[in-house]
Amino acid sequence: MKANYFIGNGSFELREVEMPHADPGEVVIKNMVCGVCGTDVHIKNGEPGSAEVNPPVVLGHEYSGEVIEVGEGVTSLKPGDHVTVDPNIYCGQCAHCRNGKKQLCENMQAVGVTRDGGFAQFSLVPEAQAFRLAPSVSFEAGAMAEPLACCLHGIDLAGIKPGQTVCIIGGGAIGLIMLQLAKLSGAARLILSEPNEKRREAARTLGADLTVDPTDPAAYEGVKGTADVVIECVGNNPAVRAAFDFAKKGATLVLFSVPKPEAQFPLPLFDVYKKELTIKGSFVNPDTHDRAVALINSGKVDFGPIITHRYHLSELSGAIEAQSGSESIKVVVMAQE
Repeated sequence: MKANYFIGNGSFELREVEMPHADPGEVVIKNMVCGVCGTDVHIKNGEPGSAEVNPPVVLGHEYSGEVIEVGEGVTSLKPGDHVTVDPNIYCGQCAHCRNGKKQLCENMQAVGVTRDGGFAQFSLVPEAQAFRLAPSVSFEAGAMAEPLACCLHGIDLAGIKPGQTVCIIGGGAIGLIMLQLAKLSGAARLILSEPNEKRREAARTLGADLTVDPTDPAAYEGVKGTADVVIECVGNNPAVRAAFDFAKKGATLVLFSVPKPEAQFPLPLFDVYKKELTIKGSFVNPDTHDRAVALINSGKVDFGPIITHRYHLSELSGAIEAQSGSESIKVVVMAQE
């Protein structure tokens, strides 16, 4: 089988390797579609992932496929099942795992980060990490379960109440998923801030009541102090500054993006004090993957305007480069070439 290995220093190598086989409690998946995540971009650039990366390793943690082999003792899946993978594997033993915060696990492993993942024709995962998709669901939609699950955790932390105004900062894939989840949560008014017109257009298609270009001073001024909930999905200082500016008194801010490890932001202490702001971070997808699959299986989230570019497995470097560019929203890799 073919597998595209990250070998460090921003480089990938397409290799011919042996097929995996399922040991007890494991399943072999014929990978079909794997999304390129911002985390993959960070790892390629030498920055940390959700866990420590030790090349060579097959990246790709947002993927779907078909079960082709099950190991002894596997009861929830069978060959032929279409599945999507929850990549995050928790130790269950550390203080965080034992106190209801497993997403902060000290010993977390992740498929496509610490162990071989979706940028290959086949993969091997524990039974518990594979979630069954409805047969009618496309593999492209199925591959979006992991980012959707992460967004659900962020939405849970945001605590949106029906009737509130929600502002999403950033119109990439995550921002456009958050937009739809905020709508499903009962937001009465949905605002999306994004400088790229193509992404603003996608947001309008997906239900945004107002889209603004934050580089337009008049548009920026018009959104100041209007949002009950602000979800920041960009990861740079102007976006975080906008989150504080757009928040009304008593608002909740969720800083959802993955910033650079060295990124710092001067906290506007008076804003936090005078507006009585609640500020939250959000990390991975604890116990939300099943809900993400339920939303995908029911067709409640639309990925049509979000997935914009498709690459072959052998073109992985180009796919990751494209995900970093302004022309794409979400890039996926077709694992079977």
